[in-house]
Amino acid sequence: MLLSIRNIALIFIILFTFKVSAQSIVNDKQKDTSSTGSLFIHDTKQALLGVKHSFTRPLHWKKKDFTTLGTVILGAAALSTVDDETSAFFVRQKPPQFFQEFGTRFGSPQVYFMTNAGLYGYGLFTKNEKLRKLSVLIIASSFTTGVIQSVSKTAFGRARPLNGNKSNEFRFWSNKPEFHSFPSGHTVLSMTMSHAIAKQFNNTWSKVAVYSIGAVVPVSRLFAGAHWLTDVGIGAVLSIAVVDTIDKFLFKTNAYSYKKEKTVSWNMSFSGNQIGLIGTF
Repeated sequence: MLLSIRNIALIFIILFTFKVSAQSIVNDKQKDTSSTGSLFIHDTKQALLGVKHSFTRPLHWKKKDFTTLGTVILGAAALSTVDDETSAFFVRQKPPQFFQEFGTRFGSPQVYFMTNAGLYGYGLFTKNEKLRKLSVLIIASSFTTGVIQSVSKTAFGRARPLNGNKSNEFRFWSNKPEFHSFPSGHTVLSMTMSHAIAKQFNNTWSKVAVYSIGAVVPVSRLFAGAHWLTDVGIGAVLSIAVVDTIDKFLFKTNAYSYKKEKTVSWNMSFSGNQIGLIGTF
């Protein structure tokens, strides 16, 4: 099926946005004298090792890690108490059509992987180590979060906020799309790419711009009534955790030699009746 003019324009805008981001990253590029084939093999190996590391990391968790997991679970449980009210609020709103279109398309697997393929292809053929590492980080993180969210959707079988469904309705191991709400797959993909890209910048405003683009997806899913607030919240937390884990692994193993830049540190915050995710630049 041919893409409509609107879809083509949307894809162009997304690719242009990441081209601008890529150009900023390219300014610090380090070219390699290795052949394109050897670089591709190296990157493929690092992506596979990153996926392996992310899945086996829980086996090496310490008390601090389990405490963090417990905090996230408690936070999600507390947030779920307002799922029905927040969903009703978002669904009543009438956001611009382009906002919804952008959110739906940007979080779709097709556009997502087309965008990353463009980034990696450019980094590979220009032998730009930083762009190659960024794409490897996105690919490995996307595969990990994709598997986790796919299994979780079926295992939990949470009802979507459609047709009068309530947030506490579950059909475990259901294969019906209307019971595949938790977590939000669109949010997982969007935040995985956004967080990976934002980590490449030192400039606060550049980070804010990237995160703002990534935030369009989860917000649009709430407006569309496709997910509950906890679905997008946990999807975002999952993406951030996996990206940070694989990013640290790639640098720790010296798979890529350029100097690591200052990144964002994310922490859950609880105070009174408020729950927050704080990012420190």
